Amino acid sequence: MDEKLNLLRKIENPLLDWYGENKRPLPWRAGKNPYAIWVSEIMCQQTRVEAVKPYYARFLSELPTVEALADCPQERLMKLWEGLGYYNRVRNMQKAARQVMESFQGRLPADYDQLRGLAGIGNYTAGAIASIAYGIAAPAVDGNVLRVVSRLWESYEDIARQAVRREVEQAILAVMPRERPGEYNQALMELGALTCLPGAQADCGSCPLRGICRAAAQGTAEQLPVKSRAKPRRVQNLTVLAIQDGERVAIRRRAARGLLAGLYELPNMEGHLSEREVIEAVKAMDLDPLRIRPLGEAKHIFSHVEWRMLGYQIRVRQLEEDHKGNMIFAVQEEVQDRYAIPSAFDAYVGYMKGAGLKR
Repeated sequence: MDEKLNLLRKIENPLLDWYGENKRPLPWRAGKNPYAIWVSEIMCQQTRVEAVKPYYARFLSELPTVEALADCPQERLMKLWEGLGYYNRVRNMQKAARQVMESFQGRLPADYDQLRGLAGIGNYTAGAIASIAYGIAAPAVDGNVLRVVSRLWESYEDIARQAVRREVEQAILAVMPRERPGEYNQALMELGALTCLPGAQADCGSCPLRGICRAAAQGTAEQLPVKSRAKPRRVQNLTVLAIQDGERVAIRRRAARGLLAGLYELPNMEGHLSEREVIEAVKAMDLDPLRIRPLGEAKHIFSHVEWRMLGYQIRVRQLEEDHKGNMIFAVQEEVQDRYAIPSAFDAYVGYMKGAGLKR
């Protein structure tokens, strides 16, 4: 461990110098607002930074404080998060915001352990908020940091193991500069995001740590880090229906528990149905189908399941309220302003433009 710590100690100056010259001008870096940092960190998990920017701006514009997040109606909160996926994250954010209002007078606590005790905040997020917003020496180890450190050490240990992550966290905590912990954490993350990229994308030639990094010296960067494969995703076949009557479209709310809980969706059924089967299914909903058009196949990948979808556009005579299927009939303004439809259905939402529904 001493040798690993020595390597980490050597990178401090070149890493921070590089960060000062190369860091991206991201909106949440404009200040040290702990709430804004928290929102950005949750949004950026498994989502590209550039893609996050407009969502971040919209969210902060409408919910600028912990109190506003705590008080936001659930349906509006889901709509503000629409397009980012992983909706449990924003649900947990609201739970945490309410904890902060009740226990910390509306301000995120300047304490790593107290942050770690809030709903949905793990080691990484607690470390990021504590170090960046409050200058507390706490590691913030994400996938980018694990990749940088694994290559620095030329370590073939499996980064999916919690013991390996803990070792990296403890090592970083031991060597990080106490006067600049936030910059140090961000510098490691930024290096992994811009230069120490996965596989063959690694740009060792322009890396500020190339003279220290063991993997760069041995030509093994492409092989690192080692990460055990996750279990294969379960495949689920669905038939998705874009039902409309010219003015309105049909949507429905998903169950309160499970995947995409409580969000709205286009009506769908298990399996891949033929046109005849779809027509019969629509009739069984007490709707009168006039035309049907195949919309082709689409796929959406969640963390543990893969949807393989077959879509149909169905024009019906009129969307009556006395139907079967727990559906809601909505016009463009209602859907765009009120109902959060997950991006899993994007391939078929676009076909409903005849009723004014657009992404």
